[in-house]
Order: sequence, then structure tokens, then C-alpha cells
Amino acid sequence: MNKITPGTLVQKIKALAAGQDRILIAIAGPPGSGKSTLAEGLAQRLGPTAAVMPMDGFHLDNNVLHEMNLFHRKGAPETFDANSFVALIQRLRQEHEVPYPTFDRTADKTVPNGGRIEDSTRIVLIEGNYLLLNSAPWSALADLFDMTVRLVVDHDALAARLIARWIEHGLPPEQARDRALGNDMVNVRYVDEHSFDPDYEIHSN
Repeated sequence: MNKITPGTLVQKIKALAAGQDRILIAIAGPPGSGKSTLAEGLAQRLGPTAAVMPMDGFHLDNNVLHEMNLFHRKGAPETFDANSFVALIQRLRQEHEVPYPTFDRTADKTVPNGGRIEDSTRIVLIEGNYLLLNSAPWSALADLFDMTVRLVVDHDALAARLIARWIEHGLPPEQARDRALGNDMVNVRYVDEHSFDPDYEIHSN
């Protein structure tokens, strides 16, 4: 596995983008691993032709999850509209301007057309938990990315981060622990066992 630092990753992305109209970079990793922070930092260093597109806008609505009896598993692969996400990544290959949904964490719901990839965007940094899954329909993404990067965090450290995050979101400590260990870490282990190898890994403590 090719370990890499963010600084070296910036140089490799710049080299890959040279002479191309648009490239798609997958930034994958479990919740709490720092995907958003990494992606935003890369975009700043890559300049105005780079943009970040989160996967979070493809959460299924809460009412749909209740109907499917999956609300308690919100955040798991089956609680996303994966087919629509794959279709949108395909559009990024074919269209210059592409709107995409975002996720409002305060309201706990998606925002249709909350973001937009512009015609001037040559580097799209796509960040999400399940970009490297090897099961359909997620597996269709493998041929659409120009480069894949996975963040790796020690599970104990990751669990502590996730518990702290849920407490910050207002859950009592016991509920935060149950949510992190009973749902989030289940998803983390699933991703570890059912993902393609990335081109590069960034290890974080």
C-alpha cells in the first residue's frame, strides 16, 4: 500500500491534472477520520480550479428510513441513495456544470441542489465513507475516479472521536457511546472488509 502525506498528494494531483479538462479524486474514510478537513485543505492548496463535493447529500430522507426500518442504521451504506450518487459521478465526466445535493446537519435533512460543480472546476475532490466499496452499486465508482485516497485511523482513536462528536451534537454520553459503537463502528468494520484497495493511504492519529 502506498502511504502518502498531504503535501505529496497535492503534487501528485497537480501532475495528474496537467493537460486534462477535469479529474475526479476520491477521498474515502470512515466517519470521524478527517475526510472533510483533508479535502478542504487540499482544495485550498490546489487553488480555485479545485472544489470539494461531499457524498452526504445522498442520505435517504428520515421518513424513508423509518418506512424501511433503517433509521437506527442511518449512515450505513444501505441508507444512502447510492444509484443516484453513481449517476451524478458519471455526469461529472460528461457535463461541465453539475448541481448536487448537500446535507444540513442541523436540520438533519438533505438540501436539493445545495452545491454546484462549475464549468471552471478541473479538480473535483469527492469525499465520502463508501467510495471504495466493492459491492454493487457502489463498485461502479471504481472506473470513474482518476485517483483514490483512503484515510486510515486506529479504531480505538476513531471510536473516541465519534463518541465526542455525538456528545457535541447534543447526545448524552451513554447514548453517544451507543450510537458510535453500535452503528458507526459497525460501518467502519464493514468498510474495512469490503473495499477496494486505494491508490494511496494517509494514516492519521
